[in-house]
Amino acid sequence: MNKELGLTSTQFGAAAGWFFLSYTLCELPSNMALYRFGARRWIARILISWGIVSAAMALVSGPVSLYSMRFLLGVAEAGFFPGVTFYLATWFPREYRTRIIAWFLVAIPGSSLIGAPLCGMLLQLDGVLGLSGWRWMFIAVSVPPILLGLVVLRVLSDRPEDTSWLLPEEARAIHAMRAAETLHHPKTSLFGALSDVRIITLAVVQFGFTLGSYGIGIWLPLMMKDYHLSNLEIGFLAAIPYLFATAGMLLWAHYVDRTGRKIVNMTLALALAAAGLAGYVFSHSLLFSLADLTLALIGVTAARGIFWAIPPRILSGAGAAAGLAFINTIGTFGGFVGPYLMGVLKDATGEFVTGILAMAAIMAATTMLSAGLKLMVPQE
Repeated sequence: MNKELGLTSTQFGAAAGWFFLSYTLCELPSNMALYRFGARRWIARILISWGIVSAAMALVSGPVSLYSMRFLLGVAEAGFFPGVTFYLATWFPREYRTRIIAWFLVAIPGSSLIGAPLCGMLLQLDGVLGLSGWRWMFIAVSVPPILLGLVVLRVLSDRPEDTSWLLPEEARAIHAMRAAETLHHPKTSLFGALSDVRIITLAVVQFGFTLGSYGIGIWLPLMMKDYHLSNLEIGFLAAIPYLFATAGMLLWAHYVDRTGRKIVNMTLALALAAAGLAGYVFSHSLLFSLADLTLALIGVTAARGIFWAIPPRILSGAGAAAGLAFINTIGTFGGFVGPYLMGVLKDATGEFVTGILAMAAIMAATTMLSAGLKLMVPQE
């Protein structure tokens, strides 16, 4: 795609980042709409519109149209992640929440585990019906969200009390467990959530690890291209870090639910990510580079799974909808900064090491900030 559209590394990084710019602008209003209209309708709307815009990415013809479609993709998807997090918090009590959120988050590394080799195979359709392989890839991967949006509209229920597949006593048991939870100085309003120093700190922590996650994820195939591999080889090799990241996140989440030490374990996961990124700087072979990036992705992915079990401890009601969206708005801006920073530094230096070193430094700072959260939320 880069060659056909004549994109520089800076333009590719900017295109990746435009999605996150619109995503952050629309995140808060989208989540408040979900609170107003219900999770079932709003999540279905997000999935369907998201799939349609994703398929339209096959129509781009240059940097400007690519930036435009990436911007629209962010508008369509905004609110999905905090919306699902808010939705899960209405169903699952605190003692199950970390592992439940981790199972949901398996979709992130899992999609790369399946998607990387699948997209490598779709690229082999190059020239079929006169379309480039990357255009076929965008069309094919956009069908599942549209179909799943229709499934969500029919299958999901907004609350346990509304579902037909739970017995009344089961729904009452879930409600009772949720009602019995104690919150730590909870924020229940829009202003209260947005002005709380704990929420702001959580948002900055998420900014740091999201920057690292997308900085690695979006550039990983091109980083491996430096080792003169084919698209198909890259597709299968790029799946390896996500296989380990998926297992690491689930095992770590299960351990955290047993011990309850969320902030401590999130800090350790972030430290592992920083160490993996720093190790890459000294890697000079495909094997060690892949190993270091795998460690970094294990740390980032595990931290993400633990992270999203923390905000419901201090947020409730409309404050939860607003606070979760605000955290994700600020945090997801890291998804703009990470890929763009990598692109700029790659063009400036001709190599990826400088960008990885910058992300390692940011991840180290994020680790220290995460450790400081323990002073603000002593009861996890």
